Parts: sequence; structure tokens; C-alpha cells
Amino acid sequence: MDDRSLSQYYADAPPTVVSLPIKSHFEDLTDEQKLYAHHVSRAAFLGTRIVLRQVSPESEAMFDFIMALQRAYPANWKNLQKDAGISEQALEAFLEYATQFLGNLGNYKGFGDSKFIPRCSSETIEALASRVPEARKALEKFKVPVAAFYGTDHPAKMHLGFPDQGHLSTYYPDCSDITQDEIEQVSVFMAEKKLLPENTRLKKTKDGNFQLLIASGLSRPPPEGSDAGPETVFDLSGKLDGKKLELVFGDHIEELAKIALHIKKAGLSAANDTQKQMMDEYAKSFGSGSLNAFKESQKLWVKDIGPMVETNIGFIETYRDPANVRAEWEGLVAMVNKERTQAFQKLVNAAPQMIPKLPWSEDFEKDKFSAPDFTSLEVLTFNGSGIPAGINIPNYDDIRQAVGFKNVSLGNVLSAKAPNEPIPFIRPDDLELYQANRDHAFEVQVGIHELLGHGTGKLLQETSPGKFNFDALKPPISPVTNKPITTYYKPGQTWSSVFGGFSASYEECRAECVAMALSCDFEILKIFGFGDGKVDVTNEAGDVLFAGYLSMARAGIAAVEYWDPKSRKWGQAHMQARFSILKTFLDAGEGFTVLDYTDNDLSDLMVKMDREKILTVGRKAVEVYLQKLHVYKCTADYDAGKRLYDEMTNVDEWWADKVRPEVLRRKTPRKVFVQANTYEKDGKVELREYEPTCEGMIQSWSERGIYPQEVVGV
Repeated sequence: MDDRSLSQYYADAPPTVVSLPIKSHFEDLTDEQKLYAHHVSRAAFLGTRIVLRQVSPESEAMFDFIMALQRAYPANWKNLQKDAGISEQALEAFLEYATQFLGNLGNYKGFGDSKFIPRCSSETIEALASRVPEARKALEKFKVPVAAFYGTDHPAKMHLGFPDQGHLSTYYPDCSDITQDEIEQVSVFMAEKKLLPENTRLKKTKDGNFQLLIASGLSRPPPEGSDAGPETVFDLSGKLDGKKLELVFGDHIEELAKIALHIKKAGLSAANDTQKQMMDEYAKSFGSGSLNAFKESQKLWVKDIGPMVETNIGFIETYRDPANVRAEWEGLVAMVNKERTQAFQKLVNAAPQMIPKLPWSEDFEKDKFSAPDFTSLEVLTFNGSGIPAGINIPNYDDIRQAVGFKNVSLGNVLSAKAPNEPIPFIRPDDLELYQANRDHAFEVQVGIHELLGHGTGKLLQETSPGKFNFDALKPPISPVTNKPITTYYKPGQTWSSVFGGFSASYEECRAECVAMALSCDFEILKIFGFGDGKVDVTNEAGDVLFAGYLSMARAGIAAVEYWDPKSRKWGQAHMQARFSILKTFLDAGEGFTVLDYTDNDLSDLMVKMDREKILTVGRKAVEVYLQKLHVYKCTADYDAGKRLYDEMTNVDEWWADKVRPEVLRRKTPRKVFVQANTYEKDGKVELREYEPTCEGMIQSWSERGIYPQEVVGV
């Protein structure tokens, strides 16, 4: 790969390192609550190696390499620099790389799925390895050469994706010849067997058969059998006729055995029977590999209303699997912010009045809105490849329909900032207003996105042969075509199985459009403390609304960083969605939103938006787009949905050749978060926080004890 192409993959210099302050909220807990939080936090962090393996073959070795250097020179990187004979600049570049690596838990960006490489030379890595034998051993154990830190002659391998398209995905380990079609065919078979995929990886063997690697703390199926019954080898059919699928238990076995132990310990400090039963189901799932048990834990989680310590842990989000079915390990432990939660609860109470304002009839909405728990949380622990600003889970549609779901907003993530953070693409005339209101606008956006975005909509289904959850003899009229619907979900089909690889981004787009549409409602802005509910785009509430629309437009420009011109592939679901919403703003016409510039190289590119037209031109354009997104999803209309989304997320020559280079030139590093650790001693739990620096990030991870098994047991 030439130097110019390689330059876009360099690690951030410097990375934006911020802390997640939690001490005051943690200290408000009782001793039992602290123990509960501690053990779930330990379980979350003990899944670190699972995440690393899910990212790339070399990530686990690189993690151990960084940890070995820290252990050999605790809080004394200057001495390592001197002993290794490297320059101050080389050390700084390595520390910046290590910090970004730990912030993403791997050498591919958690937000964007592209590889990042050190700005220091390979000689620097060699010098560090030569100085610390344990660091050298870490690379040798996994047979990872120093060259793995850097680029490749195959540009497609710099991005996660389907192996048969030249990309990398360790959800399909050691089988570069497995095809997208084979992956999809196995997924269809698994659905027929009611075998869920989230905690699995799929491997194609040399003889052309397949192994389904199931994450579990046991190396064999439990005595009662797996979720698919007593069988462990199945004959495949259809396009894979003559091939076999073998269930192989014990993927991530050491980690999950330890995780299950800490989950059981957490259960001893549970606040109520619901939490205790939830921990029991978690332990059963992580021990046996049963996702049916995990689903039971999620039902109990939804029923655990208003806990002081909120937790969720397991294989949750499927964004990074190119097939969008296998999930990354993540774990959340957080404390409730009672004051901010009150505002979110008011939004929940107002939801039945707000949902009818969306651009579809009750035929395309749940029969009854079940008010979910919606809390503002302060994060103690979030382990995974990145930390979101808000969460709406469980992701299982049957649980969401029958039991409900929860929404959480992560307050200390939303408010985390680095000093003097640059803000490109905002006009100087709008900058002061934008800076003063963007946090408020983002909180409103996240709240609506999670509750009324992901929380709305009805999938029209044939629930079992001949039985429907709608009137099949007199089907609903589509507001898009003004004709009766002709498509719906067949028995066994789900949203993700029908819409496949683009379903995650499509759903994020739908939720973002709901947020853009309903943030125009001044009653909702009043709920969050802005204005008196009267429509006025020039008052305080109008400022928040304007900042929200500006923020979405700015994000749409910045999004093209996450589009790869070589593969013409989007690497991040949310940013793909935001690009399409910016195009919706631009296509609205009437001067509502334009991209303003005078220089041919776009070095002065800015968003120019007429705030007076948000409520008319802007909202109308968003609602037209949203209506199509929603109806196509509700009716399983894959063809129409795919055409629409491909059109709206298409990156043409001007965006690719003119805008994207300027976005890369002005891009700001994505935040990486330094999190606290907890320690138990004599039944008491202590908290330790760290400085928001590269050194603080590395120290915090070193003190979590995620060591190789031969170094120390955990």
C-alpha cells in the first residue's frame, strides 16, 4: 500500500483521552450494592479477551504486549524509553497507539471498523520487545510478527467485512474461503433449528463442512442438551446439501468460566429476587452456552425496574459482524442519576401522546405501548469496543413485543469533553450557539432516539402457519403507496434475518429520523427543561432544536470518513445513517440546508442552515423519508428498503473525491474513555480512578488483571 493511502490509517496523534468520573455516585451506594457492582464489573472486564479475539487474530497478542511493557516499567515509561534506546517522539507515538488500542479493545476502530497503525516505526516496536522478554513472548505465543501492527499489501484487509470480499472477520476464524452465501445459508438452517447465533462464531473446515463455535464455560453440551436439542452434528440442505454442521462448545472457555463465577458472586449481593434470578440465568448461559437462558435473563432485566445499580452483560450488539447476526461481548455497570432520570420518565409518560404524531397509522404501530424503564446512568464500567451514548435493549423482537424493553442514557458519556475540542464545518455565526446547546440537543436526540425511535413500530407477521398479527383478508393500507400491503414476515423470519447486513444501519437511521421529527415538538423540548411548550424557533428551545439539526448535518459530513473508497463500503452503521439524513436535508430544497464554500479544495466547507425552515421544510423532508423507512421495515419489504437505503447512502464522485479528503484533513479524534477500577478487600469495595492521559489509560488496564493464564490466575 502506498504512503498516501496508508496515511489515513495512522493512529490519532494525540488521541482524545477523557475520564468517566463516577466516584460521587459510587460512594452513595450501600456496601451490598458496591459488591454487586464490583462483581458484575469484574465479569464485564474478564470478557476483554473475547472482544480482542472478535476483532482480529493479532489483537490479543498486542494487548498482552502492551500489558507486559506496563508491568515491566510500572508508571515509568521514560526509563523504558532510555533502556530501549528510542526517542521521546517514538515513545509518545507508541503510547498514543497503545491508548487508542485499549480504547477500542483491538487494532480496528470500534467506530468505523478500519485498522489503525502506529506512527512510530517497526524498529521502535522491535526495540521495546527486545527490552522486555515478556512482551516478546506475547507476540511469539500467538505467532504475531511485528509487521502485524502495520499495513498490508491487501487494502481490503484494512477493513472488517466478509472474508470472501477480501476483508477480515474473526467471527469466521481461519477460513478466508468461507463465502457470504454460505454464511447466510447456515444462518437460515440455524433459524430452522431455533439455534440463536449471537454467541457463536462460524468456521469452515478444510473438507468443506462447518463448525459452529459456541461460547461457553463447558467444553461439551450440558446433559440436557443444547438449545437445539441433544444432537451436535446436523446434515445441511439446500445449497449446502451434503455438508455438515457440527456444534463445538467451549469457545472462550476460560474467560466464560471465570465470568460465570463472578456473576454467581454478584447474585449473592443482589437487591431483590429478580436480580438474583437474572444472575442465575446469566451464569447458566455463560456456563452452558444457552442463549435461551440468556433470553430469560433479559426478560428479568426488563422487569427489574429502577435499580440503583444497573447492569447488562453478554453478547449484545451485532454491528461488527458483516452478516449482522453474531454479537460482540459487552458489559455495563452504572449508577442511576435520579435527577436526570425524572426528565426521561416524563418523556415515557408522554410517549402515548407523541407516537400518533409520527407519519404512519396505528396499523404500523404496536397494539399497546408498554411504558419501559428509562433512566439516566453514570457509567462505572462499559467493556467493549466502544461506549455508546444511549442504549435500547433487549434486541430480541419477541421479548420487546411481549415483555418490553429498557432505555438508558449514559450521562457521563454524553458530558465527557476534551478541552478546546475543534468543531469543523460549523459557520462562525452559529458556533457560539452550537457550543452552548449541543449537549442539551444531544440529550434530547438520544432520549427520543432510544425510546420513540427503537421503541416504536410493529412487524406485520404470519406468526404461525395461517395465523397473522394483522387482518390478512383486509391488509393495512401503506401510506407510501396508498395501496394494501403485499409483503410481511413469514413464520420464523425476523427483522435482521430478512434485511440482513444493512439492517443495523437502516434501523439506526429510522431511529435518528424519529428523533429529528419529534425534536421539532416543543412539548418534548419542554419535558427536557427547554422553553414553555409554545412553538418559537427563536427562543431557548428553538436554540436547542437548531443545534440538534446542525449537529446531525455536521455528523453527515464527517460520516464520509467511515466510507472506504477502495471497497465502496460503509464501516459504521450510525454514520451511514447520518449521511443519508444530511442528504435528506440537502434534497429538501428551498434553501433549507446547503453546503457553503468558496475554495475549490473545500477547505472552508461549512453547513449553512435556515433555522426558520426547520419546522416546515426540514421536518417535512425527514418525515417523508422516515415514513418509507418505517413502512418497509414493518412489512418486510426488503427490495424497496434496499433500493431506498442504497440510494440515500450512495457516495458519489464529488463526495468521494472532494469532500472526503477535506473531512480526513479536518477530522477530530474520537474520544477514548479512561474508566475506574474496583477492588474487594474483606467484604468492602474500593474505587480507584485514573488520570485522563495515555499513561493513565494503560495503567487502568494493567490494574484490571487481564493477564495471560500462565502469568497469574484471576
